[in-house]
Amino acid sequence: MKNRGGSASGRGQGWLRAAACAMAGMMAVSPALGQSAAPATAGAQNGATNGAGGQAAMGQPGVPAALPGSDAFAQIPFFADGALSPDGTRIAGKFGIGGTQVIGIRNLFDTTEKPVQLAVPDQTEADWVHWVGNDYVLVKLRALVPLGQGDRGYVTRLIAIERATGKVTRILWNLGGQNASDVLWTARDGAPEILVSAQHSMYLDEGFFPTVHRINLATGRGREVQSARDGVMDWQADGNGVVRSGVSYTKSGRLAQLVYRGADPDQPLRTIDKANSKAHEALLDPLLFEPGTDNAIATFTSDEGRDQLFEVNMLTQQTGRMLFEAPAGTEIDHVVMSQDRSAVLGVATSDAPSRVHWLDPEMAEIQAAFDKSVAKQGVTVEISSLSADRSAMLVTLARPDSPGALYYFSVANGTMQRIAVFNDQLKQVPVSPVKIVRYKARDGLEIEAVMTVPKGREAHDLPVVMLPHGGPWAQDVASWDYLAQYIASRGYLVIQPNFRGSTGYGTAFRRKGEGQMGLAMQDDISDGLAWAAAQGLADPKRACIVGASYGGYATMWGLAKDPGLYRCGVSISGVASLRREVNDFGGFYMQGKFSDDWKEMTPDFAAVSPLNAVDRITAPLLLIHGRKDVTVAVGQSDAMASRMRAAGKTVDYVSLPKADHYFTRLEDRKAMLDAIGAWLAKYNPS
Repeated sequence: MKNRGGSASGRGQGWLRAAACAMAGMMAVSPALGQSAAPATAGAQNGATNGAGGQAAMGQPGVPAALPGSDAFAQIPFFADGALSPDGTRIAGKFGIGGTQVIGIRNLFDTTEKPVQLAVPDQTEADWVHWVGNDYVLVKLRALVPLGQGDRGYVTRLIAIERATGKVTRILWNLGGQNASDVLWTARDGAPEILVSAQHSMYLDEGFFPTVHRINLATGRGREVQSARDGVMDWQADGNGVVRSGVSYTKSGRLAQLVYRGADPDQPLRTIDKANSKAHEALLDPLLFEPGTDNAIATFTSDEGRDQLFEVNMLTQQTGRMLFEAPAGTEIDHVVMSQDRSAVLGVATSDAPSRVHWLDPEMAEIQAAFDKSVAKQGVTVEISSLSADRSAMLVTLARPDSPGALYYFSVANGTMQRIAVFNDQLKQVPVSPVKIVRYKARDGLEIEAVMTVPKGREAHDLPVVMLPHGGPWAQDVASWDYLAQYIASRGYLVIQPNFRGSTGYGTAFRRKGEGQMGLAMQDDISDGLAWAAAQGLADPKRACIVGASYGGYATMWGLAKDPGLYRCGVSISGVASLRREVNDFGGFYMQGKFSDDWKEMTPDFAAVSPLNAVDRITAPLLLIHGRKDVTVAVGQSDAMASRMRAAGKTVDYVSLPKADHYFTRLEDRKAMLDAIGAWLAKYNPS
């Protein structure tokens, strides 16, 4: 921050006043990137975008609005999972273009520069998009492929995209291992070089354990800098590109060891920590290494179950200064690093994962100015990406009832300019209001849920849809959710329960899910329905259940476990047979740990698999599944549909030939929403 002209106080805080002015008017409609102008316009230099103020732009109270159609909710977000380039002039990420999601690079200031656009390969998903210097973008691809003998497994690879030409270079695609995409380091000086940990083979005796390669992205060529070591599956490097530590596992995966070396790359690796997963022990997990020392920054869980961020000496494992402690009942979601990975700038917690608790004083000051400017609007301001010198940033503005928009903020002159709205049909007008509620499960455990009330309707005696999340190790928060909002727009109260076993509430809450899959985890969902009925919010005789992935499992199992509770169900990409999907680990390295993790969730997979309980289902079931899903096999829904039909049950199956697990095509997402809307209207009219 020193190279930006001194401290905030040294600049007289003029930039803070400019930021406040920018925030006051930035909710207004303005040109969107890829649709019209880029942000560097003369009109932006006064610190505010053109148009009305924030309150007016967020909707006109009392003015009735036409009910948005499914195509409005199905819009693919303009920008997702991306970042600002180190020099702050371009963005790269996943763009919603022409009704589908593509990998793209856009110049924010020069509209004559041709954008780079790359379709995601068939049967493949893009996990993330990262900049390497200002001239290359790295993309991690993941696919589910046959491994022989009826088994399938994930294979991951990297591609590098040259910004200037759009040239794509495959990185280590000649290797025969499953995973060749673990990026440990990127060059600090802007050079197109990275460290990648990669397996060379799928077989234990032929290069199964990964080696670390230093790769030049321009050529795709490189050299090995760390040879494979028996048992080591995960490597870590410091900001200088030195491999500092690795985690090794026994074949069962139950025993783990941390090996470590100092800052000198010629030092040997030695074991400094051990852990047994059966005893719920955890290894020391360094997030970054402080340059030239044996000190690192790592996360710990206190005896009270609270996540903490500490400085630690790797050799002695003695902790030093505590940098951050998550509030009680929350977890550390992720940390924000400086561009050179030499410092932790901030920490996001699970209660608001898009919000960062900034440890860097200037970033904290900027965040506080943003928050103050929108305090009365119910808007969340997320600083989502920073330039290398932190003089420019991407800022996301959103509300739980609005898709929000992406902005560019210049610290130097305090200007804020909108890049684009995420949904150009719904824009930033509020749809249905969202709030956090809490209720007691039947055993007294407090459950938090997200509740969406249909816009313009009183929350009283409403038809209701229970919408459990996927995972199950996940969490719903009060943020924009296109599926919940679409269902609410059709007149339904929507409740998204964070049942026991969900992440985000600490280790103790997560472990309450052990042995309870299909049991208390499912009861927590139905107890949410009972609570809503007791509060007079919902009509329990007009209830349905809808969910995706694990939520699809919970839908099918909810119909079987509690027949008569729901009038209908919709399973989207759901798991019907737990054993086939999550418990076949025979022959896999670390199979013991994987099996333990799932067996902890339920003692009998067959007993809580919907496929084995079709005879108990009485309510109509709609199945929706994309045939290009690489996360949950489409055979899960195929089998469930076949079993339901054979049993004479009411079932319909929407099989979408081009849809993936996340429905990243507008056509598929609209088809899904239309099918859900029609099913609910038929079996549980609002």
